Amino acid sequence: MIVYPAMDLMDGKCVRLAQGRFDEATTYPADPAEALAAFADAGAEWTHVVDLDGAKARSPVQHDLIARLAQGASQKLQVAGGFREADQIARMLDGGVARVVIGSVAVSDPERVNAFLSQFGPDRIVLALDVNMVNGAPMVATHGWTESSGLTLWDVAALYPSARHMLVTDISRDGMLSGPNLPLLDHIVDVSPHLEVQASGGVSSLDDLSKLRTAGVIIGKALWEGRIDLEEAIRIARA
Repeated sequence: MIVYPAMDLMDGKCVRLAQGRFDEATTYPADPAEALAAFADAGAEWTHVVDLDGAKARSPVQHDLIARLAQGASQKLQVAGGFREADQIARMLDGGVARVVIGSVAVSDPERVNAFLSQFGPDRIVLALDVNMVNGAPMVATHGWTESSGLTLWDVAALYPSARHMLVTDISRDGMLSGPNLPLLDHIVDVSPHLEVQASGGVSSLDDLSKLRTAGVIIGKALWEGRIDLEEAIRIARA
């Protein structure tokens, strides 16, 4: 399992949100480049970077900063935040980023996103599905988690037979340190063996990591607040 330490950027600063709420942002003093270097020193081969300004604007905002970070980092970057057009993706990949994460548009325009998968290849594109559990069903939310799509995760996943990477966030657990949604994640792994699933939301301890069966895990708040030691997390994930 690959550990993806998460770095969320707002106005060039490292922050964390609770359940995606921009009015509940905690700002951390770390310089983004120094944070990336620290992740790499701990053994991270990837880092998950989110352009929160881009997510809010529905178009990438911090491209130049992220490109500089990618060019100076020793690990690979996976970047999310407002990507909706092929030229935006191409510019980010050309800037040194290894993968781009596609969120809401994967729900609203599957034809376009399947074209992205064909153009850039399934290893360069990650589908991000953010879900609320409603009567036991993982209902996909869009537009910064503010709107319901009316579709389940299974509905959306079926639209992408060629996809390889899927990032799944249980919104109710994001930034809450309440543990991952193991039943949901285990079920996705069981029914979609062709997907390399990345778990996001709620990871709060090394014990949480040891229970995951996904191909990857995003660790955010628990890492930034010192609840999880990254080097130890990576050791457990590789075991």
